[in-house]
Amino acid sequence: MQQTVKLQPAEAYQPPRFTVYQHRQIDKIEQLEKLPEHLRFQMKVVANVFPFRVNNYVIEELIDWDKVPNDPVFQLTFPQRGMLDDESYEEMAALLKREHTPEEVFELSTKLRQKLNPHPAGQMDKNVPTFDGERVEGIQHKYKETVLFFPAQGQYCHSYCTFCFRWAQFVGKATRFNNNDEELLHSYLEEHTEVTDLLMTGGDPMVMRTVKLRKYLEALKEPRFDHIRTIRIGTKSLTFWPFRYVTDPDAQDLLALLKELVDAGKHVSIMAHVNHKQELRTDIAKEAIKLLRKTGAQIRTQAPLLNHLNTDPEMWSEMWKEQTQMGMIPYYMFIERDTGAKRYFELPLYRTWEIFRDAYKEVSGVSRTVRGPSMSAGPGKVEVSGVTEINGEKVFVLRFIQARNPDWVQRPFFAKYDEEATWLDGLKPAFGEEKFFWQDEYDAM
Repeated sequence: MQQTVKLQPAEAYQPPRFTVYQHRQIDKIEQLEKLPEHLRFQMKVVANVFPFRVNNYVIEELIDWDKVPNDPVFQLTFPQRGMLDDESYEEMAALLKREHTPEEVFELSTKLRQKLNPHPAGQMDKNVPTFDGERVEGIQHKYKETVLFFPAQGQYCHSYCTFCFRWAQFVGKATRFNNNDEELLHSYLEEHTEVTDLLMTGGDPMVMRTVKLRKYLEALKEPRFDHIRTIRIGTKSLTFWPFRYVTDPDAQDLLALLKELVDAGKHVSIMAHVNHKQELRTDIAKEAIKLLRKTGAQIRTQAPLLNHLNTDPEMWSEMWKEQTQMGMIPYYMFIERDTGAKRYFELPLYRTWEIFRDAYKEVSGVSRTVRGPSMSAGPGKVEVSGVTEINGEKVFVLRFIQARNPDWVQRPFFAKYDEEATWLDGLKPAFGEEKFFWQDEYDAM
């Protein structure tokens, strides 16, 4: 029997009609008309390489247009010139300035995307499992206890983030992980009893209608899935389209599904992507958070540290405090991944640690649930724990928060200090060591 979660009267929140703009509709966004023509052209160039999608709620409620182009949510959603290297930008710009066909644009964009490491951290070769002797598309199983599932109906978002490390999901079927076979998912989970956590990911699973989401999740209440203790749903909808939980036609059904899973003994965690405190300022977002909490589900927040967008430690500490006050759990500060537009958003590793430390020291213990700064690299989630000097050598102190081999977790290791390094593969072992302790085993995987 379906549970109910009491909603506010519909008239309390007047939902706008969902309107979305993609790269071919950039010229239809009225707010952009105030920007110089050269900036609008730059956006079009970049939007023909990276996926672009933004909705009316983000445009009208979250962006301060008096602060554009420096507004953080504008940087988060609208293409920026620096996202492409000069050679790629000039090649696409030259094509768009002359007569061209859609086929020519597609061919060039496909070529340029291949330079951007579309599937980092072994996603294509190390993460995809086999079942009954065949490769299972749409499932990733990197860590023993956690399975990622990419529902085919959820491989887009209400709006796209410019930094997104899963940008390749949105630019063509050839680069996409997805699966719409709930029976395959259930069979895989039933056989792998070591798995305790299922992460529904994308894209954004919350773009799906509840009837589709229920198809994947409802069966997990059955005794054969008692080993599945936690159901996580990765989503940006809480701040990019909070009406999903309040006024959408099936909002009540969605909340009921989450409550049913909680009542069945599952730990349900909404993995909310919140990149800036500005995203939390609307009444509708606050109401969505309240309604989600009433189901018994937890909301954990995570975001990468991004140049041009959220490098202010004070903003992070204020955001973590506010999230805690609203009943959300600060979970991760990530480091921008080695894919896509990393050249525009990445920061040196020493700066990520300084920013995290300066923000962390300003919050109380209840907000120090957050971990980071963390690199989701090939061998696992590597935290930059600090910068120090040992026996006269300046080093990075690193550790695995999560790893392909659980025995690596929490083992500290050291890398030579390098002010230019922005990712794990730019680091070298300290103290004259030839390799990091995990390197040979990882290479053999």
